[in-house]
Parts: sequence; C-alpha cells; structure tokens
Amino acid sequence: MNRLHDDYWNFRGSFKIAKLIDIGTHMSLVRRASGRFVALDSYALDDADRAQLIEVTDGGRLVDAIINVHPFHTLHCTALIDALPGARLIGTRRHLAQLPDLPWDQAVIEDAATQAEFASDLEFSIPQGVDFISADEKVHVASVLVRHRASRIVHVDDTINVLQPPGILSAVLPEAKLRFHPMLAKALQKRSGAADDYAGWARERAQSWADTPVVCAAHSAVRQLPPGGWENEFLGALKDVEKTLDSHRATYG
Repeated sequence: MNRLHDDYWNFRGSFKIAKLIDIGTHMSLVRRASGRFVALDSYALDDADRAQLIEVTDGGRLVDAIINVHPFHTLHCTALIDALPGARLIGTRRHLAQLPDLPWDQAVIEDAATQAEFASDLEFSIPQGVDFISADEKVHVASVLVRHRASRIVHVDDTINVLQPPGILSAVLPEAKLRFHPMLAKALQKRSGAADDYAGWARERAQSWADTPVVCAAHSAVRQLPPGGWENEFLGALKDVEKTLDSHRATYG
C-alpha cells in the first residue's frame, strides 16, 4: 500500500503470464470530498494490504463503490467484493457478462450517466477511435481512464503504459516515460476517421490533464511526472504511434 497523496493510495500486486513472467497489476483507493471512499479496480490483496485498507476505511464500511475500469481485467473482482461486501460493484458490460454471479450494479462505468454519479470527485476518459471491447480478447487497448480531482493522479489500465528500464539497466537506458498500448493497430476501428479520432482524443487529454503529477499504470509502474511531464510525454507517445495511425488512414481514409 503506497500513499501518494493525503486522499490517494495505490496497491501494487502480482500477475504472472504462464506462471512465469510477472507483469504486475494494481488497484487504487481514493477518498472522496465527503470523507468516504471509492476503490478503482480489483485485486486480491495480501494480508498486510488488506488490513491497511480495512483500517483506513473503517472496516470497509466507508467504501461506496468498487469501480472496475478495464473490460478484460476480471480475475480479482470476486476477491475484492468479498473483502468489501457493502460496496457497490461497478464494472463494464463485459464484467457483467463474464461474471454474472457477482452482485453487479446494472450501471456500467463506460456510460456517461454512471460517470456523472462520481463526477464531483473523479474525471473519466475513454479513448476514441478504438473498440472499447475488442472482438480479439488479446487486445486490451481501451479502458476508462480515471483522474482523482483532489490529487490530480491518473489511474489507468493498459491504455497507457509506463516504459521503465528494468533493474540495473535504469542507470544506462533512457528514463521512464508514458507509452500507448503496443496493440493499438489492432484496436483501431475499421472505418474512416478512426485514426483522427484517436489522435484528437490524445491531444485533448494531453492538454486537459496537463497538471497531472502521477500516473498509476497497471502492468508497469507508478510514474512521478516532472512539471509539464504529462502533456509532453502524452504527446510524445502520440508521435510514437504516428506510423500506426498513418497506416490506418491509408487503408480506411
């Protein structure tokens, strides 16, 4: 449990591919202006982290909702609602379809009306021009990005990665920076204008969240940003995918 702000905590966890490669996962806990809490994403917390979460939230009684923001992150949903049985369980349409036995709220987080319920404390953004739930289950490009208003910290799964050199290589390789998901080409909608919609979303998000100080990314790291870092790195990430976007434009217009 890592406290990044008076009202923001991030939990880092383990997620292994083929039981060998640990790409990590995470969840966040944010305190609302009311003094109550919202959990962003689900994770099967270890005993120490679970005890801290329960202590901070008065035995879990102060948690209003668990909001799962990535349609393909479903593995730990059961574990967290078991730990916080009094919270509203909110997910995407795919969560409801994949785990129908859980007590899901019928309001899904990709809908503007659901986001509006939390708008006093949280800002939401969904990338445009890509499929939110891809037909190819290996493509995890889209998610609902969340920014906590009080701390200005961004919580994101997969859509944005923190490219960070491992271990001792960090001393000789370039510093960590934000990057878009490497499977963007497969996620772009097969229609004219999709590439421009994605680029427009990225530019708008770079500017509107320009004062973001920290990014919590699911499978990589927590990135502490320098002043102006969010906008610079977000636009840099967009520049890095220009060939992908140009290729899409050449095919679909």
